[in-house]
Amino acid sequence: MRSRVQAHPWRGMSDSARVGPLATTGTTTVLRSGAVQASREPPGNTLLASLPRKEHRRLLGLLEPVTLGFGQVLYEPGDAITHVYFPDLSLVSLLTLVDERMAVEVGLVGYEGMVGVSLALGVGVSPVRALVQAAGTATRMKAAHFLRELGRSVPLQRAIQRYTHVLMAQVAQTAACNRFHVVEERLARWLLMSRDRVQSERIPMTQEFLSHMLGVRRVGVTKAAGQLQKRKLIEYSRGNIRIVDQLGLEAAACSCYRTVKDILA
Repeated sequence: MRSRVQAHPWRGMSDSARVGPLATTGTTTVLRSGAVQASREPPGNTLLASLPRKEHRRLLGLLEPVTLGFGQVLYEPGDAITHVYFPDLSLVSLLTLVDERMAVEVGLVGYEGMVGVSLALGVGVSPVRALVQAAGTATRMKAAHFLRELGRSVPLQRAIQRYTHVLMAQVAQTAACNRFHVVEERLARWLLMSRDRVQSERIPMTQEFLSHMLGVRRVGVTKAAGQLQKRKLIEYSRGNIRIVDQLGLEAAACSCYRTVKDILA
């Protein structure tokens, strides 16, 4: 039997905890003015929303609403893809493993996409670890149902093809970013990309988790976050990061943020 990779602090959870619905709560953001900004309503999955009404309605009967919990593992590399997931306000990181010990994020999937896209390419196992980065709602569909609908629906085929292109472009840009840009720029990019998808200025996140996402040591994340906080772009405390100056953070981010955002537009 293939051994499980123990490279992440949430790897010890049971299968039911990994895949089953988990409770989550909304968040609020306190602005500098003292006003409170509540989390926005889920925008819905735009990949599904792009389908013609008839196609969308037919899929609804096959979709199961779920709540994804922070740190939940949907797949490990080599796992059979039993379900595909369509996030709403949840956010899923795609991580590649190195030497079965280290992991680095290569892609993000939010309300614009689907987790498990390799199934549409005829590959029934996951090439990456799919890890929930931001808790929230999603819908999922059994793999067999997805393949059946994909075979009969040209609009669904085209939507998946377009999204696959977007995801491949994002993965390529992320690989270049990880190689050529400094940690502070990459952290700013990552925070903005996460903010765009979860639609909140407050991002629950520990430095240990960020070190996995960015593929750097924790001390590097501490230094980068400290610099962004010193410039009054973010506030960080007790596992929560709050963006307080979005325009300033955009100026601090590398060009990859705008490149990926344009790809997703």
